[in-house]
Amino acid sequence: MTASTITPSSPRTTPPLLVLIGCACTISLITFGVRSIFGLFTDPVVATHGWTRETFAFAIALQNLMWGLTQPFAGALVDRYGPVRVLVTGATCYAAGLALMAISTSPLTLTLSAGVLVGLGMGGASFVTVLGALGKLVPATHRGWALGMGTAAGSLGQFLFAPLGQAFIAGYGWQTAALLLAGGVALVVGLAFGVRGTPQAAPADQGPELTLSQTLRLALRHPSYVYLLLGFSVCGFQLAFITVHLPPYLNDQGVDATIAGWAIGAIGLANVLGAYTAGMMSARFSQRGLLSFIYFARALAIVLFVTFPISSTSVMLFATAMGLLWLSTVPLTSGLVALMFGTRFMATLFGLIFLSHQVGSFFGVWLGGRLFEMTASYELVWWLTAALGVAAGLVHLPIRELPAPRPATIVGAEG
Repeated sequence: MTASTITPSSPRTTPPLLVLIGCACTISLITFGVRSIFGLFTDPVVATHGWTRETFAFAIALQNLMWGLTQPFAGALVDRYGPVRVLVTGATCYAAGLALMAISTSPLTLTLSAGVLVGLGMGGASFVTVLGALGKLVPATHRGWALGMGTAAGSLGQFLFAPLGQAFIAGYGWQTAALLLAGGVALVVGLAFGVRGTPQAAPADQGPELTLSQTLRLALRHPSYVYLLLGFSVCGFQLAFITVHLPPYLNDQGVDATIAGWAIGAIGLANVLGAYTAGMMSARFSQRGLLSFIYFARALAIVLFVTFPISSTSVMLFATAMGLLWLSTVPLTSGLVALMFGTRFMATLFGLIFLSHQVGSFFGVWLGGRLFEMTASYELVWWLTAALGVAAGLVHLPIRELPAPRPATIVGAEG
């Protein structure tokens, strides 16, 4: 029995489903875990080469943007050819970029390796590709659970790789640490062959089957999908800014570098619970309402963090709170996409939403570095991050949790 024989009535404990989800979760764990610790390299890289934080921040900002620009195309390839070839190609680029980052000697080579090449690799081999595959391959009865598991696995990777990466950097230097992490990413090439199967059929009541171009036109005209695009860009801004700039911010506050590593790890550990819970709650509660709550709660956590004195305790409390809210937006957002448009082009449609996330990530990382160099402080960016959380919470309120209506002009159009 293989993953391709899974039917909507198959129990989630059957071996094929477990193999599929196990391989998918391990890929998510590795690729997101490594991606989440680039902030730990900021000060070591700057100290080695005498660059500014803005130089490193721009490379990682471009990485986020390249990831976002690549993701819709990777999603379209997954929809057309399946995830295996996309994951293998992405993992190869990802590992090569990390290896080249270790021997970069100029801002240009750093930007091309850690920025462009790693970003392209992430577009093919990331938890987003994994979620798109799970959304297509897992029966609808277990989809929310599977998406929550895939997202939680990425968070577990962050928890595992943050202290591990910090230990590598402290024990062997950042160049060797980058090479070791490249070796870890290379394991995805083998794991990719476990993420395959026959896509599940769309529900019979969703109307005539649309082509990709028709589906894209429908999505971009649907207000609820546009609200998801806008809201997810804020998610990207917040998460990328914190991931990259929290370690140097804590260093400026006199907090030991080890605490920064554990803080990033604590975010990941707490998000294992947060993401899994969000996936489970999506079947019982309003996904729109849950998304609004998450963004409002993030804003509150940030305001409290920057208002009270910084200490090891406050850092870990903030990390835990943000972790519970970190990637919990992903199963909810991807679940709404599947509800609105079905699963046939889910990887493409979520890829577009993720592009908006990464545009936000670019500005979160780059503005963090730029405004720090201008003001010698991160305070302005922290308050901007909180304000955007409030805005995102409001944007999600009008979303309609229903299949998108299909106008006759789109259904009847040539594909």
